[in-house]
Amino acid sequence: MSRRLAEVARKVGVSEATVSRVLNGKPGVSEATREAVLTALDVLGYERPTKLRGEKARLVGLVLPELANPIFPAFAEVVGGALAQKGFTPVLCTQTAGGITEAEYVELLLGQQVSGIVFAGGLYAQRAARHDHYERLTARSLPVVLMNASIDELPFPRVACDDEVAVEQALGHLASLGHTRIGLVLGPADHVPSERKLSAARAMAERLGLDLPGDRVARSAYSLESGQAATARLLRTGVTGLVCASDVLALGAVRAARRAGLSVPDDVSVVGYDDSALMNCTDPPLTTVRQPIEPMGRAAIDLLVAQIEGQAVAHDELLFEPELVVRGSTAPAR
Repeated sequence: MSRRLAEVARKVGVSEATVSRVLNGKPGVSEATREAVLTALDVLGYERPTKLRGEKARLVGLVLPELANPIFPAFAEVVGGALAQKGFTPVLCTQTAGGITEAEYVELLLGQQVSGIVFAGGLYAQRAARHDHYERLTARSLPVVLMNASIDELPFPRVACDDEVAVEQALGHLASLGHTRIGLVLGPADHVPSERKLSAARAMAERLGLDLPGDRVARSAYSLESGQAATARLLRTGVTGLVCASDVLALGAVRAARRAGLSVPDDVSVVGYDDSALMNCTDPPLTTVRQPIEPMGRAAIDLLVAQIEGQAVAHDELLFEPELVVRGSTAPAR
């Protein structure tokens, strides 16, 4: 501590006592000197005291992987509202193809002296991705909460929808309608939520006495076009029911079925995941598994604010129960 005081004092040209007053939030220091001390801390690579992070604006970063999938704007709305109720302002960081990366956003947010960061979908869910920027956050002891499944190595609190229950609900629904040739449209192979969904689907299929061979599991990026291409491959195997890892993928599946001259749900039943905006207005209205984003978002902010206030928070994963919403995209098998 004394070494840090001395270095900062030399850098700014003030006494160690002045630096100490700034770090402890004591009066008697001009605003210009205070800002100079805080800037020197950053330049020298020292951690600001928790109470001084994002102090003026009480900023919290909210990092989203995209806005094209309507579930992420929905998360942003819930999280932003919960932050406002706690007196914080969200700094929205959205990735686009070829734009600012997640790691670059982390650096920008650290530069803004945010009080904490919420990630709603990101590289923490991909085993093969680089995770150096999360290690930076750990080293800085910055409060962080991850929404939805993560690799186990990251020491952050997590709030997630139960992927296993979601797949059991979707697969059980199709099986109850008499479907025996069921396919899965999932995300990349190293994507933790997709890993969980596949594991749960295989276990559920075994309990139901259904086959789930490898050629009925299609991998895709999380886009409508990718869902369409993956479904086109699955349709060649004769599937009559599809469980998709997002609503956007499910809409791609519906498009693929129609391009193949098939009717949804008469020839192929499709189940999505998320129950994002307007899924009750699609043609046909989409049967899907609803993520409980309101309680998930509130829980994430409660965990984040507790950390900001210096409370110890368990790194256990909080799992929230999804709900099957049956609409018009599923029907009894022929």
